[in-house]
Amino acid sequence: MQIELALMSEQGGRQVNEDACGHWHSERYLCCVLADGAGGHGGGDVASKLAVSHALQSYATRPAHDPQALRDLLRDTNEAVLAQRATTPQLRHMHSTVVLLSIDLQDRSALWGHCGDSRLYAFRQGRLATRTRDHSLVQSLIDGGLLDEAGARVHPKRSELYSALGAQGDDLHFSVQPEPWPLAGGDALMLCTDGLWEWLPDEEITAALAFATDPQAWLNDLGLRVRLAAADKPNHDNYTALALWLGD
Repeated sequence: MQIELALMSEQGGRQVNEDACGHWHSERYLCCVLADGAGGHGGGDVASKLAVSHALQSYATRPAHDPQALRDLLRDTNEAVLAQRATTPQLRHMHSTVVLLSIDLQDRSALWGHCGDSRLYAFRQGRLATRTRDHSLVQSLIDGGLLDEAGARVHPKRSELYSALGAQGDDLHFSVQPEPWPLAGGDALMLCTDGLWEWLPDEEITAALAFATDPQAWLNDLGLRVRLAAADKPNHDNYTALALWLGD
């Protein structure tokens, strides 16, 4: 299976980029992780980098492409964030979203899990096939029929999360794909932070994909669209994405 991979991470209008992303692969497995941190006093930057590095190192030590393994990995990554908070008082409020993608190159399947409002999008034949659903207040309002997607993007509490890494006990919630998703040639996958998707409806992300010649061109186009959409918001958020294209 041939895979093209591209990355984009921009500071936006903030003083610090608190997003992080990375990937690891062996002959059989590929793992991609993206995170968006918060917490003040440098905590967001620390939390996101810790989430990405810990998840990738743990996966590399023992690649396991099944839903329970991803649940365990997300739970263990949360424990790593909590441990860092406990030993560093100035980081006691840090937390981070995370989205993790595992690909079995031999079986040609993908599996993903997430916590918070960083997302995974999966496209097939140029159309959006599925995407993750946020652990957030506005997502619960959408699910209850009290808000639509357009309203969610301008809601004053659109950044309020129900769960993120750094939560304890029953406050931690994450979602994992219930079974591997069979991959096909021509599929496109993207992990991204809310700093990207809050400016770009699903239809616009799909339209950009149709015009792109490769995954980096796709991300470059999306980045330009974010900058144009946020032109009158000088303090707009960091935006980060990792894209994968599967060869035929």
